[in-house]
Amino acid sequence: MTQPTASTSLAVQRGIEDHLLKTVGVANAAATPTDLMQAVSLVAREQLSQRWVRTQAAQRSDKARRVYYLSMEFLIGRTLSNALAALDLTGPAAEGMEAHAKKLEDVAEREPDAALGNGGLGRLAACFLDSMATLGLPSFGYGIRYEYGMFAQDIASGCQLEYPDPWLADGTPWEFPRAGITYPVRFGGWVEHANGKAVWVPAAEVAAKAYDMVIPGHGTDKVSTLRLWKAVAPAHIDLHAFNTGDYARAATVKNEFENISWVLYPNDSTPAGRELRLRQEYFFVAASMQDMFDRHLEEHGTLDNLAYKVAIHLNDTHPAIAVAELMRVLCDEHGMDWAKAWPICQKTFSYTNHTLMPEALETWPVGLMQQVLPRHLEIILRINQEFLDFAARHKPGDTEFLRRLSLIDESGERRVRMAHLSIVGSHMVNGVSALHSELLVQTIFADFAFLWPDRFTNMTNGVTPRRWLSQANPGLASLLDRTLGTAWRRDLDQLKGLHEHKSDTKFVDEFMAIKRANKQRLANYIEREAEVKVNPASLFDVQVKRIHEYKRQLLNVLHAVTRYQAILANPDADWVPRTIIFAGKAASSYVMAKNIIRLIHDVGLSVNNDDRVGDKLKVVFVPNYGVSVAEIIMPGADLSEQISTAGTEASGTGNMKLALNGALTIGTDDGANIEIRQNVGDENIFIFGLKTPEVQTLRQTGYQPMRLYEGNAQLKAVLDAIAGGQFSPDEPGRYRGLVDSLLWGGDHYLLLADYESYVATQARVDELYRQPAAWAACAVANVAGMGAFSSDRTIREYAKQIWNIDPQ
Repeated sequence: MTQPTASTSLAVQRGIEDHLLKTVGVANAAATPTDLMQAVSLVAREQLSQRWVRTQAAQRSDKARRVYYLSMEFLIGRTLSNALAALDLTGPAAEGMEAHAKKLEDVAEREPDAALGNGGLGRLAACFLDSMATLGLPSFGYGIRYEYGMFAQDIASGCQLEYPDPWLADGTPWEFPRAGITYPVRFGGWVEHANGKAVWVPAAEVAAKAYDMVIPGHGTDKVSTLRLWKAVAPAHIDLHAFNTGDYARAATVKNEFENISWVLYPNDSTPAGRELRLRQEYFFVAASMQDMFDRHLEEHGTLDNLAYKVAIHLNDTHPAIAVAELMRVLCDEHGMDWAKAWPICQKTFSYTNHTLMPEALETWPVGLMQQVLPRHLEIILRINQEFLDFAARHKPGDTEFLRRLSLIDESGERRVRMAHLSIVGSHMVNGVSALHSELLVQTIFADFAFLWPDRFTNMTNGVTPRRWLSQANPGLASLLDRTLGTAWRRDLDQLKGLHEHKSDTKFVDEFMAIKRANKQRLANYIEREAEVKVNPASLFDVQVKRIHEYKRQLLNVLHAVTRYQAILANPDADWVPRTIIFAGKAASSYVMAKNIIRLIHDVGLSVNNDDRVGDKLKVVFVPNYGVSVAEIIMPGADLSEQISTAGTEASGTGNMKLALNGALTIGTDDGANIEIRQNVGDENIFIFGLKTPEVQTLRQTGYQPMRLYEGNAQLKAVLDAIAGGQFSPDEPGRYRGLVDSLLWGGDHYLLLADYESYVATQARVDELYRQPAAWAACAVANVAGMGAFSSDRTIREYAKQIWNIDPQ
């Protein structure tokens, strides 16, 4: 990081004043924080634009091999602070704000989060683009320009309420509309065959308009591009209907097409919702493929070398229809022979799997695919037939083997298996942690691994230290700069140097002072947003992630109630004060997850208002979790809850962000927790519960949760309190069904099996927290051990092992 010169600071200040007057349209003295945010963003935008133009020109001149990263989500958060850091303009911008008697951080908070994603999948994609730019990889991310995101979450009487997230209502200075880049995307209709050729006759067409966001690299002038597609109706309104007073019908056609890019993950509990999701996936894939083809043909003039100049990566199965689309374009539109096109397709694609749960693997009804994408269904069926013919030669007569492999699930309603299509159409498939990748080839994809053992590999996830340490935790970043130098931002392995300072009293004292300041900031945020006053000296116990049964927020609640009951039974004991912090969204149609949110609220309502407890325990739910909220929570956490059932979490990245900021992990030996343990040391992490082989054995031998309930008085008291209405006196039976799912519904994610170990391990957490020096040493060791979890490392591995591109 370079120090700003006087000329740079003056230029930035003049730029801010210039944009206030000429672009924002406000007098310098009358500028509001929002006006200033727009003006300083436009100053940064100018430099990003110049970098983008230079980067694109160099890549065209070099005829570079490019990575195209297809993802349904890119959870990029706010852009201003990251852009200023990448441009070395944070200091000058801060000085420019001081001239207006404002702090840069207060001005930056006026920017809304870009509502382009929801969870770990989208945040991973954003971290990856940051690293691609920083490593100088020629790259594009492709996705959808959602106008309203997934939803903005509010909590009313404990219930999740969902509202549109209109992040574009006032525009954004960070996008570049590409007026000349529009592609048609077609749906429906039928297929005609004549003279050995297939002709798709679509029934409907929508235009895809391109909007770019520039993703800057750090320590380099190189940038990456996030190209997002907006759906636009071919004719805006039915003017005749409008002029005759039928205003609703006038807008029907416009809305029917443009709703494709309104909302991320529309509710798929209805046929219309499922069809819209499929249309969304094909919409952004088809537009992106046309864009790639145009660029490739302009530079190379032939498609014969496509696989040598283009690497297309599928981030999960949402863009899997791209396999069929590439074959359609090559064969139907460019007349390439199938036998020539198919090897090109396989060499071009690679695929990341993000789940081990069969029920989470995306499938589409054959009937819906026939209705929406009839030509693609034909192509998928041909791919499937040729693949099954190939597989049959390896195990002749084994129909069960072929049934498991087939791209079409024939059990019940016939469905297209998109993960299978992704595997067959790719040259490499990766998991996202060592355990996950191992389990993939042992379980859900074992038959594919039998056919292609070399096709499967591991790429453990990572996070960008620029966002999750330098930007989110400036106090700790400054301490690291003074202790290690500034190069750790691009070489996170340098954090190992902190091991030499674990016994340095001055360093450790400053490290913990920074943690206390971050906890105070988080406490202030909780009081403002959740209306609960918490003690920043208490242990901040954090579980922030998508609300899902396998992530076991409910197990955390069981411990909270256990602790509550123990405090009431022995209020004068030497309790370690604890604040249990939850945040995350439940999918709009996920009733059980919403019920868990309500239980968290109800437990918190009882605990937080019980005078017998006081500051010994607080339970809070922070609403509307997103990137900017995470940037406040992560630095303030003491304990990181990563408690999924062993063998269910593919990797996790929240675990990495929290440990990077000095939180100790309590977790199962699952996902990337295992690799975190290996890097930080067994003595600096709290591992509990069944391991994956033990989970498998327990399920095979017959799991009986009722026996655990009857045999553990503490557990029984907790479940009886919840089921009996102690936390919902206005509706005593509110949580009976939730408890019944554990006792009588099989407890699918084995909460009761891990309960005793979890509670005992939480007691170990208390014991260590009572020893501030020992806790601080563990916290420093966690930061020191996180070098392996930089997304720069992950992208280098993708580039070398999967995409065949040399990073800088």
